[in-house]
Amino acid sequence: MHKYIARIADDSREQSLLSHLQGAAMLAEKFADAFGAAPWGRLVGMAHDIGKYSGAFQLRVRGGAHRVDHATAGGQELHPIGAIPAAFCVMGHHSGIPDGGDRKDSSELSTYMGRMNKTLEDYSAWSDEITLETPPPLSSPSDPLWVAMFTRMLYSCLVDADYLDTEAFMRGETVRRSGGENLPVLLERLNAYLDENGFHEPKNELGGYRVKVLADCISRADMQPGLFSLTVPTGGGKTIASLSFALNHAVQHGKERIIYVIPYCSIIDQTAKVFRGILGEENVLEHHSGASYDVGDDGYISSKNMMALATENWDMPIVVTTSVQFFESLYANRSSRCRKLHNIANSVVIFDEAQMLPLPCLRPCVLSIAQLVEHFGVSAVLCTATQPSLDGHFREFAPSLVRRELCTDPKSVFTALRRVSFELAGTLSADELAARLMAQNQVLCIVNRRAGAQEVFALLSGEGNYHLSTLMYPNHRSEVLMEIRERLKDGQPCRVVSTSLIEAGVDVDFPAVFREEAGLDSILQAAGRCNREGARSALQSIVTVFKSEKGTPRMLGANIGAMREAVGRSAEIDSLETIERYFRALLDLKGVQAQDKFGVLDAFRRGIEGRLLPFRSVAERFSLIETTAKTVYIPKGEGEDLVRALRENQVSRGLLRKLGRYGVSVYPEHFEALLQAGDIKPITEDSAVLLNTNLYSNATGLSLEPEEGKGFIH
Repeated sequence: MHKYIARIADDSREQSLLSHLQGAAMLAEKFADAFGAAPWGRLVGMAHDIGKYSGAFQLRVRGGAHRVDHATAGGQELHPIGAIPAAFCVMGHHSGIPDGGDRKDSSELSTYMGRMNKTLEDYSAWSDEITLETPPPLSSPSDPLWVAMFTRMLYSCLVDADYLDTEAFMRGETVRRSGGENLPVLLERLNAYLDENGFHEPKNELGGYRVKVLADCISRADMQPGLFSLTVPTGGGKTIASLSFALNHAVQHGKERIIYVIPYCSIIDQTAKVFRGILGEENVLEHHSGASYDVGDDGYISSKNMMALATENWDMPIVVTTSVQFFESLYANRSSRCRKLHNIANSVVIFDEAQMLPLPCLRPCVLSIAQLVEHFGVSAVLCTATQPSLDGHFREFAPSLVRRELCTDPKSVFTALRRVSFELAGTLSADELAARLMAQNQVLCIVNRRAGAQEVFALLSGEGNYHLSTLMYPNHRSEVLMEIRERLKDGQPCRVVSTSLIEAGVDVDFPAVFREEAGLDSILQAAGRCNREGARSALQSIVTVFKSEKGTPRMLGANIGAMREAVGRSAEIDSLETIERYFRALLDLKGVQAQDKFGVLDAFRRGIEGRLLPFRSVAERFSLIETTAKTVYIPKGEGEDLVRALRENQVSRGLLRKLGRYGVSVYPEHFEALLQAGDIKPITEDSAVLLNTNLYSNATGLSLEPEEGKGFIH
């Protein structure tokens, strides 16, 4: 029997406190080494649980009911040696990184300074078993924005290490990373795929330009790590070309993984499927769910809350995730959201459809990209057909960063790949729009409102009509898209009504597209679903832009205004010059303040109400979407067995990853209504299982009141 223990497993095995601290320190040191902070990683690992040396905690772990604050102790020991970021991490390794507060804060407050003023039970026995070494100085200690990012990355190292070591002990196994194969092996597999499928041998003019883009990306992969862009029109082969750049670049420069950041869940389905087909199922993580599973403030872990230990940590070679998941995690303060952050370091991050970085959060998003490139070994690629005007933002946050374009001659590629004509139709009622769609054998219609999509869909008759919704779970949506592609290929009737989830990157090819008036980037992305393979002439491939009789959604007012201004001054709606004019006009219309809606930059530079480093306050306010979504798991198909395993507490990271393919994100008010009606059974505060499967329609997905929105999914 150990004198000081960290925990007791269900089978009565004891983990000594020293063993846990050493195990966590070893892992955190390794994780932090990816961004040159190995001593800081070892420090937080050794310090995080020294409060467990108190008699009160030892009584608690052996069956006592009294809750014990064991996290504050390590922070109080680290503060005097100047390791302030480490102290923040240790104090928050279960409850979340706290706000800094000020020196006058009462010990009753949960701020950093409040906890520094707290009197704790004697835990001094820690110094008999371990020592805490002063870490090297920070590179930019006077920049609060950099200190905040460094703290969250260090926090990620700590919580991942803590959870991995704890999970290994609880399961009686050695610590295992999910792994997958190494990147040189994946590069060989990609090269074999390109050779076998003739990617270097064009079959037509369109194929020739795709080959050129691919060759440019491969030839430029040896450039020094940094900030890149890939500006290629839709249908130009960006997905394979960007993967080729990423794998070649990663292998040549020793990067550890590739992360694809995508705006819509529908593109995640498609992109992950393509990558799995090329690189193997075991090498690709498709991360949808935003469900959070935290241990609890006192950090007491038993077999009952193993979901927290199984939360996602992005330890796969290829990760495909959403903008919401990526950026909200970078500004989060809780362990479940931050755990994966250290695995972004020393990676290649592709921002697919980069023009869709949400304007209200644009400045914090660009800041985080700049910091990742400058300080954390990331090579970032802004990949899009409509490159946003962000060079000024990058110069502000990282003057030494220079964006390098991977496509050697984007202007000629845009001219050569022009495959559609545009037509302005004025205002159309729902009945008029439905009649125009019914007159087409195959057509795609994209509208701005979910309610509008359902209204038009209901007016269609006959066979081959589809409605695409973010309220379908990913596996279901993939099946519907597969059916749509088959009908398009076979020339069968196929009329699809959707919100904007389909327009960015979804690989479908319609002879005609209708797009409700929106921002120019949305219109051009919708146009990319028309004549995608260039099988018809541009004159035969019409993209019809129309106005809804119900007016413009307020949230799109500035986008439409900028579009009208840019298009009105150009004969070519889809030229690079028009696109650049559009983004400049949009940023001018919105202004600088509107690009940081939640005041994130000022909050860290100046504090909130005099309180510095407000980690918790910023995390609570920062959101890429209006309301943070909750997850409802749908017990359909394989999802039924997965949900059953979840209910039986057969929890693992693999189970949660598979469950993500059967999750639907809903707004809190819908979640609460379903809960009150008894239609769902909660698992955690922000996730549940659907009990009433009658609410799930094969045509439209989970039944909810329609909501206006862009369809961002965690």
